[in-house]
Amino acid sequence: MRWLAFLLILLLAALQYPLWIGKGGWLWVWDVDNQILQQREANKKLEIRNAGMDAEVRDLKEGYDAIEERARYELGMIRQGEIFVLVPEKAATGKSAP
Repeated sequence: MRWLAFLLILLLAALQYPLWIGKGGWLWVWDVDNQILQQREANKKLEIRNAGMDAEVRDLKEGYDAIEERARYELGMIRQGEIFVLVPEKAATGKSAP
């Protein structure tokens, strides 16, 4: 009788293995769900970045304001007749002003 009980318990454990640990089991499904959540978060970040880039491309195609802004900040260009003034930042010396 002991052997029969042991055999039934062993059979039950063998049947439970694929459900919990095997491919398609609960652990595998949990891991895949976590991967899906991580990928969705990455996709949201990329969608936000793509929307910003799309808006920038539309601005560059439609008007001269965006082009002028880029020329000023990236290339240091100024309009004819403008005066460029550069204000240096104070160096951090670690001492407080009196």
